[in-house]
Amino acid sequence: MFDQELLKQVSEKAQLWLREGYDAQTQAQVRAMLENEDKTELVESFYKDLEFGTGGLRGIMGAGSNRMNIYTVGAATQGLANYMKEAFKDLEQIKVVVGHDVRNNSRLFAETVANIFSANGFKVYLFEGPRPTPEVSYAIRLLGCQSGVNITASHNPKEYNGYKAYWDDGAQVVSPHDVNIIKNVNAIADVSEIKFEGNPSLIEILGEEIDAKYIEQIHTLSLSPDVDKKHHDLKIVYTPIHGVGRDIIPRSIMRWGFDNIIHVPEQDVMSGDFPTVEQPNPETRSAMLMAIEKAKETQADIALASDPDADRISVVFKNNKGEYDLVNGNQIQLIFHYYLITRNAELGKLDRDNDYIVKTIVTSETIARIAKAQGIKMYDCYTGFKWIASVMRELEGTSARYLGGGEESYGFLPEDFVRDKDSVSSIPLMCEIAAWAKERGQSMNDMLIEMYMTYGYSKERGISVVRPGKSGADEIAAMMVNFRENPQKEIAGSPVVLIKDFQLLEQRDVRTGQVTPIDMPARSNVLQYYTEDNTKVSIRPSGTEPKIKFYIEVHDKLDKAENYDAKNEWADKKIDQICHDLGI
Repeated sequence: MFDQELLKQVSEKAQLWLREGYDAQTQAQVRAMLENEDKTELVESFYKDLEFGTGGLRGIMGAGSNRMNIYTVGAATQGLANYMKEAFKDLEQIKVVVGHDVRNNSRLFAETVANIFSANGFKVYLFEGPRPTPEVSYAIRLLGCQSGVNITASHNPKEYNGYKAYWDDGAQVVSPHDVNIIKNVNAIADVSEIKFEGNPSLIEILGEEIDAKYIEQIHTLSLSPDVDKKHHDLKIVYTPIHGVGRDIIPRSIMRWGFDNIIHVPEQDVMSGDFPTVEQPNPETRSAMLMAIEKAKETQADIALASDPDADRISVVFKNNKGEYDLVNGNQIQLIFHYYLITRNAELGKLDRDNDYIVKTIVTSETIARIAKAQGIKMYDCYTGFKWIASVMRELEGTSARYLGGGEESYGFLPEDFVRDKDSVSSIPLMCEIAAWAKERGQSMNDMLIEMYMTYGYSKERGISVVRPGKSGADEIAAMMVNFRENPQKEIAGSPVVLIKDFQLLEQRDVRTGQVTPIDMPARSNVLQYYTEDNTKVSIRPSGTEPKIKFYIEVHDKLDKAENYDAKNEWADKKIDQICHDLGI
């Protein structure tokens, strides 16, 4: 039941969508919501405006200010255009790139964006069809553009779409630009202020020529070309999960010298309906079942997937029991960082004074141990690849060399000529790592265990508590207040010794009561507990989905490879106890 004040506010807001300037179909949908006795859809569609989060603009498609449609996309684009005119006022010609994924309405939204930009006098490079998110970032840098937009909702269910805004470095927009864009968007009082009528003479179509350059530059990342050639017949299962990676990722893999790519034909169908999965999220075993079955059938060395916009990667290989198992996002990060550091050292290319890696604050601390042991600088940043890119931008032009960066949510970037997570480069690199391990007489699982024995064992689990809609947003906010005002005193029997609050940018030593500042570029609604036995628990609301996320990480020693399974069982029980203690 909604209170009368809220119903009054959303009804008045909805009435504005019945004015001239909105198309007949939209008006009919809004009118039906107003007339419906059940006001749930009306409230959910109008109780707020879509806002930029860690991944930009994202929401369910439909009519309303809290929905993805040509008007919310149009307002975001006009606001972005207005701000760019201020930010780049000294440029004779502002240039932008526009791309999109395979989702329903993605081409419509992309063309809407291109038209609005061109109507504002911008030179627009519009991709001819669906392309990977990281290729949009690549094109911005390659073509010397000031901004770009990619229409995508990544791995969200089919009802969703989204809008990622990029700046001139090819990275997603960060402060102060994100705040200024929002101000400009909010300043648009009427739909008539949006310049929908495009200028075709300012729109240039991009295609194969960018694909070819992108693939060729990605191949320069290879550190073991001889190994790739020797193991060219490595059995590689790959699925795009109905997304944009279908054509370009096999091309990228083959450019590295691997020619035994095994497809999952049913998932090679590019479709915004994602017909073979409930949700096209490569983090979930359900989305990877067909790839796992194909790996079993062919006895593949490795199975890999990209999500629908081809920025994230999923990895499957055999565990100790000979079963194909989904590798978690933290383990993917460990493998990439371990290989890049170790292989560069083997080749005599590791510059310990200048080389660096980046991870997010919720990603495994074992990566920090690897970096410390190898004498490599590691930077911690907030969740969202825009923050990894921000570190890269700050160090660009110095002697520092970026080796790689990633986050536990299955995204990794091994190159500096793109500024967003990139499966088009990460997937062939993971193939190379599998070949390199094979050359050393190891399976991928053997290599992972070796890392844990060398640098310390850790296990991580992410839990998302979904609370959709207005009531859900209120509940999530209340949960964060409770965790702050009533902090855990112990977790799984171990005393909490340190609490970090990134909203206050303060950390408190529980034993001494000493409070010290946290050095971060901005405030963020993230809370972390650290215990005496090195357990780390991070809590944050999602910036793009109706969720509150918990990241749990436990640590111990692993002395013998044969104890790995027992150690995993111990860790699972401990994490279960932590979940119980947190009430999730």
